Amino acid sequence: MSFSLSRLTTLASRCRPRTLRGRLSLVALTTATLVMVILTVVFNAVVRHHLQQQADDELHTRAAAVAATVDTRHHPVRVLETPDDALLDTNVWIYAGDRLLEHPTSAPAGATVTRTAARLAAPGHRRCAALETDDPIRLCAQPVGGTRAGAPPAVVVTAMDLGPYRASADTLLGASMALDGAVLLGTYVLTRLAVGRALRPVRDMTDQAAQWSAVTSEERFSATALPTELAQLGSSLDELLDRIRAVLRHERQLTRELSHELRNPLARITAELDWWQTRPRSAAETHGTHASIADAAESMRNICDILLDDARATAHTAPGTCDVMPVLRRLTDRLATSGKVTLTVTGPDTLVAGVPPALLERIVSPLADNALRYAHARVGIRVFHDPDRIRVEVVDDGPGVPPSFVGQLFQPGRRADAADGHGGAGLGLPLARRMARSAGGEVTYDAEQTAGAGFVISLPAG
Repeated sequence: MSFSLSRLTTLASRCRPRTLRGRLSLVALTTATLVMVILTVVFNAVVRHHLQQQADDELHTRAAAVAATVDTRHHPVRVLETPDDALLDTNVWIYAGDRLLEHPTSAPAGATVTRTAARLAAPGHRRCAALETDDPIRLCAQPVGGTRAGAPPAVVVTAMDLGPYRASADTLLGASMALDGAVLLGTYVLTRLAVGRALRPVRDMTDQAAQWSAVTSEERFSATALPTELAQLGSSLDELLDRIRAVLRHERQLTRELSHELRNPLARITAELDWWQTRPRSAAETHGTHASIADAAESMRNICDILLDDARATAHTAPGTCDVMPVLRRLTDRLATSGKVTLTVTGPDTLVAGVPPALLERIVSPLADNALRYAHARVGIRVFHDPDRIRVEVVDDGPGVPPSFVGQLFQPGRRADAADGHGGAGLGLPLARRMARSAGGEVTYDAEQTAGAGFVISLPAG
């Protein structure tokens, strides 16, 4: 039994439509089938009842006509002879108590239909009954005259062949079933057409999405006229596509910057190794080669750290606050200074920024590194409080920024002079600006700084 049920379940799952249009059409067809079955059953039941009522009315009318020929005023009861009484006597039985006065010539006293008529007339009430034979017959009893000891003097029983009525009912049943089939077929076809037409925009959106993903188009689903529900879906898909395209752009930018910035350190390492292998080297030269390779590797590590920090900065920034001065002091303690360059931090200890401590450190760190790289003797970090903002200024006494390069300061991978003898990938300033903007802040170049270079970080107050 369980095996049969499992096979039926498997068969049903295989026969179930796999498309939305097929499933909706099947639901509409099932619903229409239930409705049509109920309507057909009710309609045919009403029709059969109405036809039976018509047959009973006709039998009672004939019985009343025959009753007019029965004389119950005298005893014994007798039947009066009238002209054309042969027509009235067709399928008619007349009883006076248990005595059968008249019966059809086609139904002798011992016939089944005659016995049924006798049983129907015995109670002396007006009622009807059916005799189910090869040819169904309907019989109705009609009391005649007054009552005597609770029973009428005579009873007239009339009969009628129900074949024509049953044939009419069967014809109506067949016609209604044919109509049901036509309606169900039309319902299924129209439902498939309507659902297919309604889902056509979805197919178009699917084709557009496949095409756009292939060519990285900037098209939008909401640019075309769609129904309200699909327009809302299109807007959601547009937002999703925007996020995906932003991720792809960032990935391409990260890949491009990595390939560009890592090429020079790798070339240095390759050149040093090739040069070291071409001829014997002294210990000092080998040590210099090692130092050059280590410096190139350190440069590659810094580039990777900067780019990874940039990738993390473009992610969602968690809310938070921090005390500005402790974070900046910890940062200056970790930053390594070379030569006579000194790094100082000044500002009130009560300032609170509306960013997490780690984010504040990642914003200031590239600017401080850049300042330490170009400063002659000193780098200063000053903190101020503006209405609803925190300002952090990073200044140095280095050569400053050439006026012709100011417009390219925050472009990734750009340096004013790549052969100035200083390391760097040209990614620190763009990174600092992107991280600040992710927290609702900004990083700008202070063009009014006369000696060296100055940068201003503006962040929301905590």
